[in-house]
Amino acid sequence: MSVIHVDIVSATEEIYSGDANCVFAPATMGEIGVYPQHVPLISTLKPGEVRVETENGVESIYVSGGIVEVQPHTVTIFSDTAIRANDLDEAKAIEAKQRAEEAMSNAQSDQEVSTTQAALAESMAQLQMISKMRGKKR
Repeated sequence: MSVIHVDIVSATEEIYSGDANCVFAPATMGEIGVYPQHVPLISTLKPGEVRVETENGVESIYVSGGIVEVQPHTVTIFSDTAIRANDLDEAKAIEAKQRAEEAMSNAQSDQEVSTTQAALAESMAQLQMISKMRGKKR
């Protein structure tokens, strides 16, 4: 079976590097699936889950958004924040959601609204991943 090399990099570290059967990423216009020999592509990402499917199972990684670059034999994902799903902290995500909701109610400029909407989207995406992971463990 053919594989594709995947690199997922945050602003501070490389989170994942290895071969995969396929990769699914939360592109801005909808989830994309990338298989070996995929046509070249560049897209922005929204906050959500990147799933890297290997012969050993699925690796789930939260990204806060970013960029995905696809070449026929390589997928590279750049994100300010990338965290393995098992390392997400529910208490921190709930606190961030509450702060964002409070800031949203106090936002006065368009810039403040945009910033708080982005923070809210990130915390909600983390909470969705935590909920999904919890469901898989049962």
